[in-house]
Amino acid sequence: MPDYDAIIIGAGHNGLTCAGYLARAGVKVRVLERRPVVGGAAVTEEFHPGFRNSVYAYAVSLLHPEVIRDLDLYRHGLEILERPAGTLSLLDGDQLLLSRDAQKAQREVARFSARDAERLSEYEERIGAVALTLRELALSAPPDFGGGWRNVLRLLQTGNRLRKLGRAQRIDLAELMTKSLGDYLDSWFESDPLKGILGLECAIGNFVDPYQGGTAYVLLHHAFGEVNGRVGAWGHAKGGMGAISQAMAAFAESHGADIETSVPVREILVQAGRACGVVTEDGERISARAVAGNLHPQRLLTELLDPALLPADTRRRIDAYRSHSATFRMNVALSELPRFAGMADQPVDVFSGAIEICPSLGYMRDAYATARSKGWSQRPIISLWLPSTQDRTLAPEGGHVASLFCQHFQRHLPDGRSWDGVRDAVADQVIDAVNRHAPNFKSSILGRQIKSPLDIERDLGMVGGDIFHGALHLDQLFSLRPVAGWADYRMPVKDLYLCGSGAHPGGGVSGLPGRNAAKAMLRDLR
Repeated sequence: MPDYDAIIIGAGHNGLTCAGYLARAGVKVRVLERRPVVGGAAVTEEFHPGFRNSVYAYAVSLLHPEVIRDLDLYRHGLEILERPAGTLSLLDGDQLLLSRDAQKAQREVARFSARDAERLSEYEERIGAVALTLRELALSAPPDFGGGWRNVLRLLQTGNRLRKLGRAQRIDLAELMTKSLGDYLDSWFESDPLKGILGLECAIGNFVDPYQGGTAYVLLHHAFGEVNGRVGAWGHAKGGMGAISQAMAAFAESHGADIETSVPVREILVQAGRACGVVTEDGERISARAVAGNLHPQRLLTELLDPALLPADTRRRIDAYRSHSATFRMNVALSELPRFAGMADQPVDVFSGAIEICPSLGYMRDAYATARSKGWSQRPIISLWLPSTQDRTLAPEGGHVASLFCQHFQRHLPDGRSWDGVRDAVADQVIDAVNRHAPNFKSSILGRQIKSPLDIERDLGMVGGDIFHGALHLDQLFSLRPVAGWADYRMPVKDLYLCGSGAHPGGGVSGLPGRNAAKAMLRDLR
C-alpha cells in the first residue's frame, strides 16, 4: 500500500488549496515544502524591527470566492479589507485621481478630456461583461487537443459560455484577445494620463511593449477579480498575504492533511509509466497513488522528472516555455506618509488606494525599451501601496509600510552582470523615482527589503523570476498552458499533475489552479 493517496510538492497557496480540496474529500495527502514557511509568494515577514508586510504578492482580488467558501478561509482566520479608494496616478506637475465613485472619476478625467470622461463608464462596463465570462472559464479545465468524451464535453461547455455573450461582447472579446494594449486603449481614449493609469495593469509581471499584439488581453485577467462580493475590487489581507496561506494550511490540516516545511524534493519516482512517489533531498522515499507539483512547470518536468519520459514534442515545447516577468519588488518602512508635491490637500483616500507612476503609454514603451537594452528601466513603472493605512498590525504607532511593485527589470542582465552587484543601486533609483513626486519619501525611510528578479527566482524557484510561473501571452494561455496537449492539469506521466500558476488560468493569488487540479485528481483517484 502507498504511504499516501497524494503528495503535493510545494506549499504555496495553490498547493495548499489543492491539499485542502483533497483532504476535504477524504484523500490522505502530504504536502512537502522546501522553504521553512508555507505560502510561497503569499507570505508575510518582519523586514525591519516592528514593520511587517507581504514580501512578494501584495494585493487581493483574484482569490476566488468559491475557494474562500469551500476552504472556509474566513473561519480559519482570513479577513480581507476592501480597498476603499481608487488609484492616484502621479504625473509631471499634476495628478490624476481615478476614484471608485463613477461621477468623481468622470469629473477628474474631464480635466484632461471631456470625450474620455463620457466614454469611461461604457469602457468599464464592456470590459467587465467580457471578464465575467472569463471568470466562468477559469473554473474548469480548458479543452485539450485530444479526443475522448471529456474533451468533447469541455469544448461544448466553452462554446456554450461564449454563446451567452451578445454580438457586441463577442467583438469586444475578439479585439481584446488580438489587439495590443496600446491600440485598444487608443481606440477608446485620447488623453495620455488615462491611458497610462489603465494600461499599468497590463505591465504588471508582463515584460512586453504595450503595442505588441495580444497584450490587451491582460486587461481582462486583472478585471475578473472580486473582494467581499464586489466584482473588480481590490483588497488587503489583514496581516499581509501570509494570512491567506495560513488560513489555507489550517483548513487542510483540520481535515487531516500533513504539511511539512524544510523538506525539499529531489526526484519524482516513476514506475511502470506512472508517478508513484517522491524522493526528498535527505533520501526519504515516500510512495503515493498520485503526485502534484505546485512549482514552475519547467522545474517539474525537466528537473524533478526524468525528461527522457516526455514525448519529444512536449520536451521541445516545455524547453521553449517563456518565463520572464521582469519584476522588481520592494518593501520600505516609513516614519511618515508621503507628501505629494502640488497636492495642498492630501485626502485620506489617496493613501488607501494604489499610487502609480505610469503617466502614459509612451512612458511604458520607454520603460520596456530601456530595460530590454540596458537590463532595467531608468524611469520605472511603479505601483505603490500603503497597506498600513488600513491595517495597523503592520507597523508601530506613527509608522507605515509601503509596497513597491516595479517594472521593467530583466532577470538576465547584459554583459553577464549579476543582480547581486547592482540591486541596491537599482533600489536607490526606484526610491528616487518616487521622491521626485513626494520629496519627503526618501528621508522618511527607516529600512527596506529588496527582491530583485534573481532573488525571486532563488527564493521561490520561479524560473526567470517570473511571478506567474510563465508569461501570460496568448500562446501560453487556456488550452496552451503550460504547453499544447497538457492543459487539463494531467502531465505526460500518468498520475502526475500540475497544480501551480503554470496551469490554467495562470498567475495571481486565485487558488484556481490548485482547485481545478484537485478536481481532476479526485476524478482519477476514485
